[in-house]
Amino acid sequence: MHFSSERRQEVDRGILEEQLYRGLGHLRAAPAVGATLTAAYFSMRPLRHNVGAKMLAAVGVFGGATILFGVSRWMPLSLACLALLGAADMFSVYVRQSLIQLYTPDEMRGRVGAVSSLFVSASNELGEAESGFLGAVIGPVPAVIAGGVGAIAIVFLWSWWFPELRLAKGFEASDLPPAPPEEPA
Repeated sequence: MHFSSERRQEVDRGILEEQLYRGLGHLRAAPAVGATLTAAYFSMRPLRHNVGAKMLAAVGVFGGATILFGVSRWMPLSLACLALLGAADMFSVYVRQSLIQLYTPDEMRGRVGAVSSLFVSASNELGEAESGFLGAVIGPVPAVIAGGVGAIAIVFLWSWWFPELRLAKGFEASDLPPAPPEEPA
């Protein structure tokens, strides 16, 4: 069988496209794999100590994995970074949602849960839009790196602005440090 040069290019292009789409599917699935493995781990071994500091560390790991993914040019490293990113995100969501539910007074729990869900949903959509806009302005790699740096910056800011979060020891009401007294207006 003899292929013309045009036919050979068409076949090569089809093979490359198939490989590209397969790679994109793996990249898209990697965060979910990391998150699923983390959720399975926590179902068997729940987190008990220093939950606030560990949650903030998980957000820092999320940022670091994002930065490393942004500079990676090797598919196995990119997949590992995305799986780690998904695991760190699941870790922080697990702690954050548990703290919200456990430390909110009973009479406010429904409202606080609703507002939390609203902000989480909106922040995901706004974050995607922001990433797309920033990527269009400065390029996709610098936008991904900036996102990772932003996540790490949030860890430092939240640790400073909300020390109670950093100091949360466990998921028991007695583990939460008392809030500092408010200054009179």
